[in-house]
Amino acid sequence: MIDINLIRENKEKVIENIKRKFQDEKIPLVEEIYNLDKEYREVKLKMDTKRAEKNKLSGEIGALMRDKKIDEANVIKEKVSKMSDEIDTLTKKEEELNVVIKEKMMKIPNIVADDVPVGKDDTENVEIEKFGEPFVPNYEIPYHADILARFNALDKDASGRTSGNGFYYLMGDTARLSSAMLSYARDFMIEKGFIYCIPPFMIRSDVVTGVMSFKEMDAMMYKIEGEDLYLIGTSEHSMIGKFKDQILKQTELPITMTSYSPCFRKEVGAHGIEERGIYRVHQFEKQEMIVLCEPEDSDEWYEKMWKFTVDLFRSLDIPVRQLECCTGDLADLKYKSCDIEAWSPRQQKYFEVGSCSNLTDAQARRLGIRVKSEKGNYYLHTLNNTVLASTRALIALLENNYNEDGSVNIPEVLRPYMGGKKKIEPVK
Repeated sequence: MIDINLIRENKEKVIENIKRKFQDEKIPLVEEIYNLDKEYREVKLKMDTKRAEKNKLSGEIGALMRDKKIDEANVIKEKVSKMSDEIDTLTKKEEELNVVIKEKMMKIPNIVADDVPVGKDDTENVEIEKFGEPFVPNYEIPYHADILARFNALDKDASGRTSGNGFYYLMGDTARLSSAMLSYARDFMIEKGFIYCIPPFMIRSDVVTGVMSFKEMDAMMYKIEGEDLYLIGTSEHSMIGKFKDQILKQTELPITMTSYSPCFRKEVGAHGIEERGIYRVHQFEKQEMIVLCEPEDSDEWYEKMWKFTVDLFRSLDIPVRQLECCTGDLADLKYKSCDIEAWSPRQQKYFEVGSCSNLTDAQARRLGIRVKSEKGNYYLHTLNNTVLASTRALIALLENNYNEDGSVNIPEVLRPYMGGKKKIEPVK
């Protein structure tokens, strides 16, 4: 949520930002909010003035009563009583306007960074840099579900019976490899100075609406029937939610955390849940990172964070690239975002394995996360980034370490987590 002062003082900037994001249907909201806010401030001023008058008159009543001027005191009491009714009416009106304004403000997108490329959707994202040389071997690399089948590693028939489409059983050494990658990612981030966290896997609705837009919530989150709880789609939501309505000390910043969690996603509006593979599924595991920092430090942290993911994937012998997300591909709370994509030698193209985002103070403003300083309280900046998402990282590892005989090399950094094993061999 943006600062309402932007609408009060610079409506044109807010409207231009909405146009850059190709959300012209939201432009009328700006004028609506401007007028509602003007009415809100008028009501508040009138209420404050009435309250001050009431307090002054209430003070006079005591003096009149002491002087035995009962009739004069009663006249003022009647005035005070009427004022109380007027103040109650104004208070109710103020509260109603505040709710409506906040509801509409939640739909206004965050101001996008000036250097974000303008584009309508993810097809107009811009490649910034490649890391590692994309390699295509002189033998065929099968589809990842077929590679997994050679290890008896994937059972989607059974998961279909227990849970339906979009779920899977991962078995044997490949399941162990997936866990090894997550453990390695955890230790990788701990070595970078991040605090390890296992967060709640369910969060309340006020946290959900604090960390994402309503549109995203409907497309992603699973609701627990009969309770005010949602299964998390990513652990940054519960990690950021940890600080809801808190006032932090400047000396506590930056707060850097990394977390493990399962993730649950409806994937509504996505390109389709895969029938055979594990690229797009309802459930996976993830290592995530978040940073809460001073506003002037968030650009620097953004650059550090996406580079951590690049370094991790390169240590797994996987070529990657950074893709700058265009304005139309940014979620409403994002100031800036980039995807990290891994090379697929089978498809001979890159695919998304992680995303890094700077949300400036948009989440903090929604969740009421502030910093206490000598000059007063202010909202901090929040950032998040995928360290490693289990299913997509596993696909990238299988393809980039696949041998002609059907075996898969285990990258050296993962071998300590695999009991020293160097390869996964097909089941004979």
